[in-house]
This record gives sequence, C-alpha cells and structure tokens, in this order.
Amino acid sequence: MRSTMLKTIGASLTLAVLGTMNAQAAITIKVQSVIGDKADEIVMVKDFAANVRELTDGEVNIEVLPANSVVGNADILDAVDKGLLDGGFAWTHYWSGKHPAAMLFGSPVAGAGVGIDNIAFISWFHFGGGKELYDRLWGEMGMNVHGLMLQPVGPEALGWFKEPINSMDDFRKLRFRAPPGIPGQTYKDIGVAAVAMGGGDILPALQKGTIDAAEWCCPKPDSVFGFQNELKHYYLQGLHQVVVNADMYINGDVWNKLTPLQQKAMNVAADASLMRAISYRIYENGKALKNLTENEGVILHDTPADYFTEYMAAANATLEKNAAENAFFKEVWDSMKDFADVAVPFWAGAQTSNASLGNAYANSKK
Repeated sequence: MRSTMLKTIGASLTLAVLGTMNAQAAITIKVQSVIGDKADEIVMVKDFAANVRELTDGEVNIEVLPANSVVGNADILDAVDKGLLDGGFAWTHYWSGKHPAAMLFGSPVAGAGVGIDNIAFISWFHFGGGKELYDRLWGEMGMNVHGLMLQPVGPEALGWFKEPINSMDDFRKLRFRAPPGIPGQTYKDIGVAAVAMGGGDILPALQKGTIDAAEWCCPKPDSVFGFQNELKHYYLQGLHQVVVNADMYINGDVWNKLTPLQQKAMNVAADASLMRAISYRIYENGKALKNLTENEGVILHDTPADYFTEYMAAANATLEKNAAENAFFKEVWDSMKDFADVAVPFWAGAQTSNASLGNAYANSKK
C-alpha cells in the first residue's frame, strides 16, 4: 500500500514539474503592426498566429499590437532590431531606404521587369533561391532580425479616376496618388504627376482637389477605404505593384531563444500563410468587386495599352540603375531573371489560357 502511494505521489510530482517546465517554456511574442486591427492583413496574421500556437502546443503565442502602439510605424524595424519590440509586421519594401533590395522582396516593380506575378514569386521564393536571399537581406541591412514572409497580394489595381482615361496622355494630365519609393518614382519617370501621401490623407486630398486620382490596393481594401464614394471609374490592371508582400520581423535574440522545433513550426506556418493569404484575397476581392460594380455604381475599365509599354520601360531602367549601384540588389535581381527565363514562359502561357477562360465567363455575366 505504502509503495503504491509513493508511486502515485511520485507520478503527481513528475506531472507537476513537467507542467511547470511547459509553463516556463511558453513565450509570447508581441508584434506591432503598421495597420489597423480590422484590416484583412491582420485577419491573416491572426490566422498565422493561431497555427503557430497549435503547432507548438501553446508554447509560442503571437500577440498583435495596433499601429503606433509602442513606436511610430516608420520606426518598427529599428525597434525590433534593438529589442524594443519582439516583432513587427509591415511590407518588406517599406525598408527600401535601408537597402534597395527590400523592394525586390516586398514590391518588385513591374514584376521585377521579368513578368513575375504573385504566384510565380512564391515559386521563386521557395525553389528559385529567393528564401536564401531573403534571409541574407537583414544582414545586408545590419539588422538583428529574422524575417517571415507571410502574405503575397496582387496585382494591385491601377486605381480610381473621376473620368475615364483612354491613353497615357490622359493620365499625364492628372495629379495621382501613387505609392512611395521606386513604384511611385517610376510614374514620375513616365511623366505622371505622382504624389506620395499617407492613407489617411488620400480621401481629404481627393475632396479638396489636391489630387485627381489615386491608387491604394485591391477591391476589398479599396472599398473599405471608401474610394467608391468619391470616384466611380476603376482600373484593375496596374504594373506598379504586381506583387506586394507583407512579412513579419522577429528580433534575432527572440528568434534564437526558440527551440529548433518551435522555429520549424513558425516557418511551416509562414509557408502555409503564403497560400492561405492568396486564397483568402481572391474570394474577398471578388465579393468586393461584385458589390462595387453591382451596388455602388462603379464602372470597371481596361487600362490603356500604352501604359504597360511605358511603365515597363521605365521600371527596367530603374532596376538596371539600382543593380549597377548595389551588388546585393544585382544578385537578387539576377536570381529573379534566371528564374524567369525558365518559369515565366510556361506560367505566362498557362495564365493566358486561364485569363481567357475567366474572361469568357465574366463577359457572359455582364
């Protein structure tokens, strides 16, 4: 009897110790976002966080903090590097000021000039050497950071206009809100009066007539933004951000404290997020576009053909310039070009069939 009691007590103590060890092993990674907590991007970040929690049996928990909650949005990467934040969430190209190659991972202008779309980007990232280069990016910046690529979006719409545009000559008459950095500069290079401004300033600028047209993202975010209340002419096809990638940055010391299994769980959850984000966006944007055109009086147009040739030429000139000035930029871009030589002829051809099939159905519904 005494022996049985001792065994029972011993087993209970072992479970208690193990429970204490598990509790001590649990970690909460606080991640500040650059956007509001109701955005689709945060919906998918929380989806990623739930997968991490389940894959690690509750050992790793990711808490998403609102924009500007600890530091200003522009300071997020520096705060993660210094350990003021455990992590951050933004778009890689936000940090192009620290290294121009960040643009190639976050927003490769005009599909990196070689026809890479959001799905082809994932192929390059996983199997064309992109992930290895991405892991090196942070060291090239001098940042103590581990990055996790999470959410590819695109292609972004050309934007919203008061009146239809039939050519680049029409476009050049307008003051246009464009994204900052290389994509916006490329608009200036083809003679468009591109104005970079924060999201909160766009609608007031349209209302005051400071700008005549604007881009933001895609049908769902654009409709949440409220563009349809100011402008009714919408152009889906744009080249400035054919691919847009949001990612998470974990402080290097925080990352290194995770066990190899916990790190693997986060990497696996990140890979899953790449596909889940694309599939989520297709349906959400489809619902939004249907509502915009059927209920909000929005008129959908095809982008003028001369936009594509002019923008692509200017984008390639910008890419060549950056490659000549920065060795790592050139290495990343060369990797993309090598991948595109093999993959894009197939993928573009297959997508032509897919687009023809989809357009046939879409036209039958008009």
